[in-house]
Amino acid sequence: MNDQDSKRLSRERFGRYAAGYAQSDVFFRADELPRLVELAEPHPHWRMLDIAAGGGATALAFSPHVAQVIALDLAEPMLAAARTRIASGAPNAAFTAGDAEQLPFASAAFDLITCRIAPHHFPNVFAFMQEVARCLKPGGVLALQDLTVPDDERAARFIDSFERLRDPSHHRMYAEYEWRGLCLDVGLTVEAAEIHRRGANMPEWAQMQGCSEATIQHLHVLMAQAPAAVRDWLNICCAGTPDAGFDHVYVLMRAVKPT
Repeated sequence: MNDQDSKRLSRERFGRYAAGYAQSDVFFRADELPRLVELAEPHPHWRMLDIAAGGGATALAFSPHVAQVIALDLAEPMLAAARTRIASGAPNAAFTAGDAEQLPFASAAFDLITCRIAPHHFPNVFAFMQEVARCLKPGGVLALQDLTVPDDERAARFIDSFERLRDPSHHRMYAEYEWRGLCLDVGLTVEAAEIHRRGANMPEWAQMQGCSEATIQHLHVLMAQAPAAVRDWLNICCAGTPDAGFDHVYVLMRAVKPT
């Protein structure tokens, strides 16, 4: 699948399930969201861009702490759903469609850029990071959260396969050391990085993306047959039952553009 096909698939799938994501409290009440705000250390005069804004949870959480939030997403139905969910609680938010790898903004336009639980869908994460570095002001902050994987390459790619079976628009997850390298490559300085975990019920997680019963059964099989390194990383339990569960494992990172 080429990059444009991958983006088209992401736009279509997240457009289709936009209402469910915007209405779900999973993203709005997650414990790691307040921590991302703390890591970012936002200032009241800051202009902020939230890339791949989804249902609007990140924009809403940061809204009281900055002067303006621009919520950007590739899927226009997702933006519409986010606007419906958060507009009254985030009066300083604006919404615009756009591509994370080709941001429609001038250089040095933002004091803060956030991106939460999205880069694993981007076909070209290096291009995304280049755009982040371009659009940040000197001294500006990137506050990032995404699913992450262990350093073990075979375990990492198995976890990608598990995620991709549930959502074919999934592209690739990156280990913490890879994120540090990407920041270094585009000239950002990593000031903090943390690993956070959040438990998930697998059948409920699969149903958010409209998975068929056959796909859910296949996900059970992958959980049951996962190598030890994957089982340990994901904390897999109860595979093959309605209580099948695993951990979403996230890296939270603060990186700064030098002055």
